[in-house]
Amino acid sequence: MKIILGGGVIGVTTAYYLAKAGHAVTVVERQPGAALETSFANAGEVSPGYAAPWAGPGIPKKAIKWLLMKHGPLKVRPTADPYMWLWLLQMLRNCTSARYAVNKGRMVGIAEYSRDCLKALRADTGIQYDDRAQGTLQLFRTKAQVDGAADDIAVLKEYGVPFEVLNAAGCIAAEPGLAAVPHLIAGGLRLPGDETGDCHQFTQNLAKLAADLGVKFLFDTKIDGLVTDGDRIAGVATSAGMLKGDDYILALGSYSPFLVRPLGITIPVYPIKGYSITVPIVDAARAPVSTVMDESYKVAITRLGDRIRVGGTAEVSGFDHTLRIARKATLDQSVGDLFPGAGDLARSSFWCGLRPMTPDGPPIIGGTKFRNLYLNTGHGTLGWTMACGSGRVVADLLSGRKPETDLSELGLSRYR
Repeated sequence: MKIILGGGVIGVTTAYYLAKAGHAVTVVERQPGAALETSFANAGEVSPGYAAPWAGPGIPKKAIKWLLMKHGPLKVRPTADPYMWLWLLQMLRNCTSARYAVNKGRMVGIAEYSRDCLKALRADTGIQYDDRAQGTLQLFRTKAQVDGAADDIAVLKEYGVPFEVLNAAGCIAAEPGLAAVPHLIAGGLRLPGDETGDCHQFTQNLAKLAADLGVKFLFDTKIDGLVTDGDRIAGVATSAGMLKGDDYILALGSYSPFLVRPLGITIPVYPIKGYSITVPIVDAARAPVSTVMDESYKVAITRLGDRIRVGGTAEVSGFDHTLRIARKATLDQSVGDLFPGAGDLARSSFWCGLRPMTPDGPPIIGGTKFRNLYLNTGHGTLGWTMACGSGRVVADLLSGRKPETDLSELGLSRYR
């Protein structure tokens, strides 16, 4: 029996691939259903082309500018939590060109592999989730942003990621909804291999497919702690009683550190809050056809069926779920600027979620000092992008197969 702790997109994809490999699987989740927290209303991007760490050269300087902007993409609300300050210091330590290059490479590998796994899963199951495979357009409003894309383009070339450099006319050809605002467009960088889709819908539907394979879901079940026996996990204490399995997979996102800290395991994962609005489309011709990344506000605007999902903001505020109206104003500003009249902002729904971020960027996947405890956490803003690949490699590990992508530098040992 494999016991998965967490029923978000990471936990459910892991459950599905384990079940496909022939394992008995139980998923434990405190919510009444799958994907009701951070996986619920994210930006909707499956973007391996944008798999890059937040920590990079120039970020400390940019952060000061962003903090002073009215609609800046970064907000910091200091708390007394020492783990917040330790995480921020660790992130600053990774803001060098050398570390950025290493971390970028680690992220691209698992992200590209994950997209391939998602395509195969879609072909195998026919799963529906308002998916589109029409690329991502990074939109630049200023010449400085266009010039600044040179470093990103160099990285894309290095990793063989297809891309197109576009002028304003090219951006409008890719996204006809931008035709009303050519004066706002200085240029763009398009990644044709990226996809979009509703992560919540995907996870809910995949949970049904997993259940058909025999996966047992324990919803509304609180996890109290792990019980050890020497160098093994003997069980997990829950509100439904003690659960025992052969192996345990930790996929609790931002809450992962709390469960293993009493066992002497430190996971450098900290919540970075993101916000989104979901806007009903009232004029499809004016709406985006895929994802547009507004470089000025660091906001992603994504078409999901008859809705527009607008996501962004990085707020360092601990485990705070407060919906702050000023953050909604930034999202409204971005989509209202670029796609005026496309959606009814008065009827939008407002949401926030806690992204489980590592200070260097890549997720943490692999074993621990306990022989039967595995980690699949810390995916940050790329949980949806990396989910299928992460679930597949954990299933391979626990099935005695060599994973198809390199995991040697994604483990917890990289922090020692």
